[in-house]
Amino acid sequence: MADLKIVSVDDEYPALQLVKQYCSNIDEVEILESFQNPVHALEYLKENRPDLVILDINMPMINGIELLESLPYKPLCIFMTLETQHAVKAFELDVVHYLVKPVDFETFKKAINKAKDFLQFKKSTENKTKEDFIMFKSNYVINKVFLKDILWVEGFGEYIILVTSFKKYMILDRMSNFEEKFHDFGFIRIHKSYIVLSSHINSYDTNSVYLEGGEKLPLGRTYKSFLKNYLN
Repeated sequence: MADLKIVSVDDEYPALQLVKQYCSNIDEVEILESFQNPVHALEYLKENRPDLVILDINMPMINGIELLESLPYKPLCIFMTLETQHAVKAFELDVVHYLVKPVDFETFKKAINKAKDFLQFKKSTENKTKEDFIMFKSNYVINKVFLKDILWVEGFGEYIILVTSFKKYMILDRMSNFEEKFHDFGFIRIHKSYIVLSSHINSYDTNSVYLEGGEKLPLGRTYKSFLKNYLN
């Protein structure tokens, strides 16, 4: 049985055929239905719940954004469109990827693989089993980062900055949301503006936490006793 079940919606028949062709060359995916009529697609999607919806945006009667917002649940979504001006709205809707036509196979495959990774992560958290990576959105795409590569998370207003061994990611999210979502993965709050992965902590003193790589982060007064109890 296929791992990723897909519904494709595009008022242009050649685009639907291209999605079918591309998907036929990717393992563990299945096209459940393809729709040229977005109203018919909406009726189907209200009664059926695929893992992923691949949507055009500029369609008659109801556009892709309106269709997605009309659903009573939130499927994974990839927008595949000629237009670029809806990227910000797509980000707000937490889509997996925003593909601008024409789309080559390798670019399409990468987007599908991101959806597969995110579905795997979603299922693992629902089953309360721990994986060695997390998924999050930054710069309009879903990113996969291994836990061992995360050094710390820093609050920055309405955003958080996820600092890894290789690069930094700015994510539209609150520290409290990240802390709640990933607490079971070993992340711990050490300051109102800092969360670290507990396995990276080397030592701490009255005012600071020292990571294995030599980095020094502030330790908030109200978090000292919690950190002590957590590590002991």
